[in-house]
Amino acid sequence: MADTAVPLPPTPTARSPLARAEHFVWLTARVLERHLFAYHFRGGAAAPVETALDAYRTPDGGYGHALDPALRDPDSQVPHTVYALRVLDAVGRRNGPLVEQMCRYLASVSTSDGALPGALTATGPVVGLLHRNGVWHAWLFRATEFCWLRTESLRSRDPYEIRAAVAFLDSVPDRRRAEAAADRLGRLLREQHLAVLDPAARTPGERRLLPHDYAPTPRSLARAWFTDDEMARSLDFLAAAQEQDGGWPVHSPAPGTPNAVLEARPGVTIGALRTLHAHGRTIT
Repeated sequence: MADTAVPLPPTPTARSPLARAEHFVWLTARVLERHLFAYHFRGGAAAPVETALDAYRTPDGGYGHALDPALRDPDSQVPHTVYALRVLDAVGRRNGPLVEQMCRYLASVSTSDGALPGALTATGPVVGLLHRNGVWHAWLFRATEFCWLRTESLRSRDPYEIRAAVAFLDSVPDRRRAEAAADRLGRLLREQHLAVLDPAARTPGERRLLPHDYAPTPRSLARAWFTDDEMARSLDFLAAAQEQDGGWPVHSPAPGTPNAVLEARPGVTIGALRTLHAHGRTIT
C-alpha cells in the first residue's frame, strides 16, 4: 500500500503562533515531542521526556527505532544518538550514565581521528554539545582535535558543514581560538554567498541557509556575521513559514516518505518556536 499523508485540519488563524503550534503537536506528534513541547512551553517536567526517550535506546548505548524520523530501521545509528543527546540537553539532563554510554557508542563508530560518519557535519554539533555540558570522555579529546583541524582549514561551500563548525565553536572551551575561527568563517560565508540574505528571493531546492539557521540564538558567534536587518528578515521569514495546520515545514534535507516528514514536523515546529523566542520574537 502506498505511503500517503492525510491533510490536517487548519487551526484558527487568529490564535497565537504558540497556540496554533500546540494544536498541531497534539494532533500529530509522537509521545516524545508532546512531552518536549510541554517542557519548553507549558511548564512540563523533564522526567516524562526521559521516559519517552528511553523507548528508543538500544543495548549498545546508542539509539535507534526511527528516533530520527529520516531513518526508519531499529538499529543504533549516529543520527538517532545525536537526536537523543539534543533531547537530553534541551531538558537539562546533560550528564550521567546515559551520556557516558552514548559517548562509548559514538567512540565505537568513529574513525581513528575521532570523526563520526559524516565528518564535521556530524561531529561538530556533538562535540560542541558535550563541551557545553561539561562532559569529559576519552573519545572527546580526539573528536575535539579533529573538529579544530577541520574547522580551521575549512574552505567548504557546504552550508551545513559551516553550520556544524559554528555549533562546535559556540561551546568549545578555548574561546579566543573559537572567536578567531568564527571570524574567518564569517568572512568565508560572505565571500562565497552561503547565506540567503533576502528570503523573498530564495529559490526552490535552495541549499543555502538563512541567518537564523547559523545563529539559532543571539549568543551564537554566527550572530555577528549578520546585520540586524538581515537577521530581522530571516526571523520574519521563519515566523511566516508557520503553516495553516499550525506546524512548520521540513526543509531540505528532508525525510523520504510522507509519514517520516509528518513525524519530523513537530520537532521542527518546536525548534522554530525556540529560535523565535530566543531572538525576542513574540510567540504567545
